[in-house]
Amino acid sequence: MSMKKLSLLIVIVLFTMASGVAQIYKPVKWSVASQKLTDKEAVVFIKATIDNGWHIYGLNAPTGGPIATSFAFGASKDYSLNGKVAAPAPKSKFEKVFDMNVPYYTKEVVFQQKIKLNKGQTTVKGTVEFMACDAERCLPPEEYAFNVTIK
Repeated sequence: MSMKKLSLLIVIVLFTMASGVAQIYKPVKWSVASQKLTDKEAVVFIKATIDNGWHIYGLNAPTGGPIATSFAFGASKDYSLNGKVAAPAPKSKFEKVFDMNVPYYTKEVVFQQKIKLNKGQTTVKGTVEFMACDAERCLPPEEYAFNVTIK
């Protein structure tokens, strides 16, 4: 076996071993839907489905604590936001890591944003930033980009 082939074999074995060790966690799945309430108003629903044992943080996590779940909506002449993102009341617990009580959600949570429509049909675009943790680790903050058409 040539040295080049041997080197390639070693690289392949190392990559195979590394991929077996490095797990990719995706404990939060997002989905989005909308409902038109009137000709001038709609609501966008952004739902997080969270794996057992994992949680994401509330919209109002205290300063110095974990990354709060937050939303950013794209600017558009077709619609405007009506108020802030609404969410059910989160649970709260003391986390030693942050040395404070933190708001969090488990299993499933649906966030809602009311929209004022300037046009009959439009597409609402945005991103949600969140941080998922379990009892042993926190994943780096992630962003989920979404868009939903309101007809």
